[in-house]
Amino acid sequence: MRAILHCDLNNFFASVEMLTKPELRNVPMAVSGDPNKRHGIILAKNQIARKYGIYTPETVYSALRKCPKLVLVKPHYEEYVKYSKLVNKIYQKYTDRVEKFSIDESFLDVTESISIFGTPYEIAYKIKEEVKSKYNLTISVGVSFNKTFAKLGSDLKKPDAITVLDYENYKEKIYDLPVNMLLYVGKNTKSKLNKLGIKTIGDLALSNKYRIVKHLGKFGEQIHNHANGIDDDPVKYYYEKEERKSISKGITFESDISDIIVLEKEFVKLTSDVAFTLRKNNMKASVVSIVFKDAMFVSSSRQKKINFTNSFDEICKSVIELVRENYKNGVAIRYICVGLSSLKQKSDNEQLDLFNMLEENVKSKKNNENKEKATKVMDKLKEIYGDKIDYASTIDIHKKVPK
Repeated sequence: MRAILHCDLNNFFASVEMLTKPELRNVPMAVSGDPNKRHGIILAKNQIARKYGIYTPETVYSALRKCPKLVLVKPHYEEYVKYSKLVNKIYQKYTDRVEKFSIDESFLDVTESISIFGTPYEIAYKIKEEVKSKYNLTISVGVSFNKTFAKLGSDLKKPDAITVLDYENYKEKIYDLPVNMLLYVGKNTKSKLNKLGIKTIGDLALSNKYRIVKHLGKFGEQIHNHANGIDDDPVKYYYEKEERKSISKGITFESDISDIIVLEKEFVKLTSDVAFTLRKNNMKASVVSIVFKDAMFVSSSRQKKINFTNSFDEICKSVIELVRENYKNGVAIRYICVGLSSLKQKSDNEQLDLFNMLEENVKSKKNNENKEKATKVMDKLKEIYGDKIDYASTIDIHKKVPK
């Protein structure tokens, strides 16, 4: 039987801020985005703030109404990354199977470590106490025989706690819990399950699997298995590189945009970033997608199949075509996103298209080579100067895609 831990750093962002600013420990405080902008939401809070009913993600405006004396701190992501790496080094002392689930969560497979460090509970306790003594940070640990229940266990008791869900007790401890406490069961899935009369994890576990599959497809089978403790997903090694499946970037505007010319320029900027990331990872994509979210938070997405490419020009052309085909004139937009998927690794030895050898295509080929050289220079500059380098300024989108 496997022994899986899920370690979750408690109130991580807020806890790190309190390490460098001890005076924040005795006041209600929260890490937040800029309260004057759209992304002014609560990212993390301390235990004192929690007592006021402040939660994440909640708007800063709402949090301040509950607690006018709430101290707001801007995030310092470089510090969070630093402490995340330090804590994961502690995890690696006990096993080499440490899979980061997020910046503050990791799965550990300690099956092979039991003979060295003790029972799964004892290993969890040793890790918890070492993190606390070394870095003054607390973690909650779920201990179980699979990843789904280990994650659920760490959610059940916080902060600085250990919860064991084993074959003998899991039904008693989780069957009465709301179904959305199960890993990957979000708001939409919960709503669909509720319509089927399924409100708890127990309801899901005891339901007819084929009925769930009929309404939710293959995903329905997965969550039905999870509710019954069936999950053989392995914990990856810490340095195991996961194959990237998609690349995307979005932006929430400070004020809604209803001018298509302005929208197109913003889409081009996002396209330059995702195309750069694609090339940086030495990959090509064959599906381009866009997302709009209007002022009423209604989202719509569209995608287009293209030939495998990592060319900014080619991807941008498809993005602008999608925008013009699907944007309804005058609609106020608050959020947009550009995505690339169906990725494959770019081979250094890709075969040349034989037709490129034909005389009438020599000039076109030369132009493409010059474009590729120019793109490489731009990529190098972007690595050095970041967002100061803007591919969007190098093309005329209205010339490229006629209306």
